[in-house]
Order: sequence, then C-alpha cells, then structure tokens
Amino acid sequence: MTPDSHSLADSDALRAGPPPGCPAHGLGPGGLHRLHEAPDLRELYEDLRAEHGPVAPALLHDDVPIWVVLGHAENLHMVRTPTQFCRDSRLWTPLRDGLVKPDHPLMPHIAWQPIASHAEGDEHKRLRGAVMGAMSTIDFRLLRRYINRSTQVIVNRFCEEGEADLVGQFTEHLPMAVLCEIFGMPEEYNDRLVESARDALKGTETAIASHGYVMEALSRLTARRLADPAEDFASHLINHPARLTDEEVREHLRLVLFAAYEATTNLLSNVLRTVLTDERFRAQLSGGNMTVPEAVEQSLWDEPPFSTVLGYFAKQDTELGGQRIRRGDGLLFAPAPANVDPRVRPDLSANMMGNRSHLAFGGGPHECPGQDIGRSIADVGVDALLLRLPDVELDCDEDELSWTASIASRHLVSLPVRFAPQPPQDVKEVPHPTPVPPQRSTWLIGTAPQAQHSPSPAESAPAGPLPEPVVPQPQPQPQPQPQPRPETRPEAEPAAAAGPARPRGAWGRLVRWWRGH
Repeated sequence: MTPDSHSLADSDALRAGPPPGCPAHGLGPGGLHRLHEAPDLRELYEDLRAEHGPVAPALLHDDVPIWVVLGHAENLHMVRTPTQFCRDSRLWTPLRDGLVKPDHPLMPHIAWQPIASHAEGDEHKRLRGAVMGAMSTIDFRLLRRYINRSTQVIVNRFCEEGEADLVGQFTEHLPMAVLCEIFGMPEEYNDRLVESARDALKGTETAIASHGYVMEALSRLTARRLADPAEDFASHLINHPARLTDEEVREHLRLVLFAAYEATTNLLSNVLRTVLTDERFRAQLSGGNMTVPEAVEQSLWDEPPFSTVLGYFAKQDTELGGQRIRRGDGLLFAPAPANVDPRVRPDLSANMMGNRSHLAFGGGPHECPGQDIGRSIADVGVDALLLRLPDVELDCDEDELSWTASIASRHLVSLPVRFAPQPPQDVKEVPHPTPVPPQRSTWLIGTAPQAQHSPSPAESAPAGPLPEPVVPQPQPQPQPQPQPRPETRPEAEPAAAAGPARPRGAWGRLVRWWRGH
C-alpha cells in the first residue's frame, strides 16, 4: 500500500470505525474493507474484483493495509518473479513503521523465521534443497499401501456403528497418521497429537500448550534420529549435505507437519463433502466418467485448502494488475479467488478434467514441496473409504454444514454420515503370495481345451529318428480315383503345377509336419 494509506490507519478516529450492525460496519479508513470482518470472504472477493480489478486494496486486523491479488495471471506473476516480490516480512513497511503490534493476531504468519518458506536466494536454496532432498527418498508405492492400511484402521473404529463424523473421526486423523509414518515417529500418533495440532491451528487459549506438545514430539524425534538414523524423512533431513542445525531441523519438521496436516485435512474434507452433496459429481465418480484423482483436482480448483497465504512483499516499486505497488507493500497470495477468475474459468460449472493449472499449491520458488504427498493421501484415502462404505450418505441437510473460516482457510466443522454397518477388517493379516502354477509340457493352439499328457520316454529321447506319431482314431480310407487315359497322362511335373492343394485338417497338418514334410 502507499504511505498515504499508512498514515490514514494512524488516526484514532478512523481506527474506531462504525459500530457493529450499522451499514458501514466492515469498512475501515478510506472506505477499505476489513477482511477479518467479512461474513463471506468469497462474496467480498468478487465485490473487490468488480470494483478494483485483479488487485484490490483491503485491511487486515488493526487496519493494517494489504493488497489482495485476485487474478490468476497476477498471482502467477507475483509468485514467479522473485526479483520483484519475496516472502521476507522484514521488508514490510507497516511492520517497520510499528503498525503491526507484537500481539497482532496474524503475527505467527507474519513474523520472519529462518525457514525455507521465508528465506530467499542462496539460503532458500540451501534450506529448500534439504527438504526436497529428504522428500525425494519417499517410496510412493509403499506410501500408498500405508495410506490404504491406515484408512482401514481408522474406519475400523466406527464401521460397526453405521454412523460417523467423517471430519472428527477420519479426515483429521488420516493425514496425521501418514505424516507420523513419513517422519519416522509412528509411535507418536494418537488422539492427543491430533487434538493438539488442531488446537494449535485454531489459535485458542490453549494453543500455546498444544503447540508445545507437538514440538516435544518433534524434539524427541530429532534427538532419536541424531543418535540412530533410519530410512525416514527426519533422518534424511538431518543427514542432508546442507547440514541443517538441530533448530533448523525441528523448525522444518514443524513447518512441514502443520502445513501438510492442515492442507490435507481440508482437502479430504472438501472432496468427501462434494461427493456426498453433489449427485452429478458422485454419479461421474461411480460411473467411471471421473477418477478419484480427477475428483481431487476438481476440488483443488473449487475450494483450495488454503484460501490465501500471507504474504508476499514488494522489493521495489512496480505495477501489478493495474495498481501501483510501492516498495515494502504487502500482498496476499489468494488461490481461492484466483481459481475462479472469470478470465480463466468463465463457466464455474464446467468440469476441469484433471487440469492442474490451479494455484492450490502455489507456484514459483515457494511452491508446496509436499503436494504429491497430499494428493496421494486424498486419492487413496477417499477411494478406500468409498470402497469400504459404498452406501455412505450425508446424515443432515447440506445447509446445516458449517465451517470455521479465517482469512487463511475454511475448515469444515463436521460431516455427519450414515451407512450400513460393516464388520472390521483384519489389517494385521500378512498377504500371502499366490503359488505360480507349473508350466504346461505342451502347448496346443485351438478353440477347445486339450487334455495334457506326460511325455513318454520315446518322446523325451534326446537323439535318434523321430517315431511315427500314434494316430488315436482311424483315418478315412482314400477313395479310388479314376486314372487318366495314357495319352492324356502328363509327364512328371512339379507339385506346384498341379493346382492349389486341397485344404488339410488340423490333424493332417500336424501329421505332415511330424513326418518332416
């Protein structure tokens, strides 16, 4: 934002604003909209698009100015141009000028940290290189098997009841179970870890204690893998040639855990909600017109796991979407409104058919490195759940569903369903390989199955003349043919000159071949 707009925010009279309930509520200095007071952010984004275009001014908590990037092309330009925009909040003018207080509600997102998502240049390459290197060691075949097994374990907990809340009992548990396995701490996965992660992300009064519980688990993991490395993400992160410090290891484990957990939980919830509430969507899925991975991509278009990401910061004076951006201005990367940009999706009801040009996972140098993990959890988890509970259906009216919404994301509160009770599956049973049948001694080509026989000693003799085949049925007797008269009997001619040979039966051809003709 411009320096003038910063000075507006300093006015106590303007900061007070109108009381809640009046028509002007939600507007701040200069008539700008307060994002955190909007009852429906998606509707507000469309209003801002109509009023300002693909880049619009708005306000955060405490009337801190921010640009909201609404256009698909503009978001792509911002994230792909590190010479003009970066993620180092130390450049942000409101923060430098003291407008952002230490207790600002968005400070956990704003405060700069020595992690890959905030670093730039060579430091970014070092830190992100370690994360990407550790992720490159993941065996996705084994990962998908573990996701399927974890799905069965979780479904076993409620499959006999005939009803469940798929958010509280499934989508909030499966990502954490899988991430604990990837990290190398499957023994840490339990209900308390899930509840602590959810509480820390909600920002409640106990969020600090919950965050501490998660960090204690990650600290134990770091200490264990420093002493005893294994084939897991934490060990490879520790032993990467980038030589991350113990603190850097813990911070990146925390970053990956929380970001991947929240994104994948929201993705799972959104896909299952769409399957259960949109009859056309489910019909396409069950009818084979759409695969589960395509359904996941469609959900990433319609409702990305993160609505916006704070933030990017201008490194120089520039222009974006027709707006003049000053050095030090902050911008919201906004995949939710960008994915419905009319210039990209003029018809929102159209099926995107696996199109991956959405911005759900960002782009440029800071594109989400774990997006394939999230896709795998959603693909396998949704497919396994629907196969296990094929008659699952929503157990409430669609308009009764509710979300906890913030500037960053929308999290589905619950997804009540009912289904026919199912027996638990034995997930501990080790699959046994099917014995390979012995090879057939002979191969006969034909339309009817032929009986096999063991070769006789004569047939298996290594040398010597081939015996005459035993004919199992009498051969038809040759019919007498009239002899030609002597004056018309031809001289000896090649067989080829006698005309086309009479077709022989299969048995005749076999006998002829056996005799060497």
